[in-house]
Amino acid sequence: MFSPQFTNPLREREIKLRAYKIPAIENLGSTQDQFDTIDLSDNEIRKLENFPLLKRLKTLLISNNLIFRVGDDLKDCLPNLHTLMLANNNIVNLQDLNPLCNLPALRRLCLIENNVTKQPNYRLYV
Repeated sequence: MFSPQFTNPLREREIKLRAYKIPAIENLGSTQDQFDTIDLSDNEIRKLENFPLLKRLKTLLISNNLIFRVGDDLKDCLPNLHTLMLANNNIVNLQDLNPLCNLPALRRLCLIENNVTKQPNYRLYV
């Protein structure tokens, strides 16, 4: 499988793993932590977990998947992640977002088109 790699408009190294019907996050260690942005949008990923240590990763685009669960170990694997785009997934409960609180650099989080946004006090919780 060929995956486009390029420098995006923000001058960040990006790899596009979009629309490959990927069912789970695995083998990202083969990227050798060379990318600032990883685009995993439009796949079939169900759980946001199983990342290797990616110190360089700043932006994760993972919209239009089937994600319903966020792994507890993200803080250890993605210490410099500041942007997480999770639009149009299957996140339902506010408690499912708790592991994101431990991401020290997280500044931008997109959850539109997830049922969790319809929960009472969603804005206060996030």
